[in-house]
Amino acid sequence: MSRTRNIIVATGLLAFAGAGLAFPFYMATKSSKKPVIDSSRPLPPQATFRGPYINTGSHDVGPDHHTYPKK
Repeated sequence: MSRTRNIIVATGLLAFAGAGLAFPFYMATKSSKKPVIDSSRPLPPQATFRGPYINTGSHDVGPDHHTYPKK
């Protein structure tokens, strides 16, 4: 690749990375005018169903009392 082609590719990658890094800040300033979740309305069914099960892991299965042989 020639030097000018490398400069064009590097500029494109930097612009893409800059846009990706700036996007969260843009969304944060844009959404500051209205809240993300409207507290006057009830939660959607997906949120109420998922809520109690988010951080349970596999505690509902119980401990494994089986002894596994080493290979």
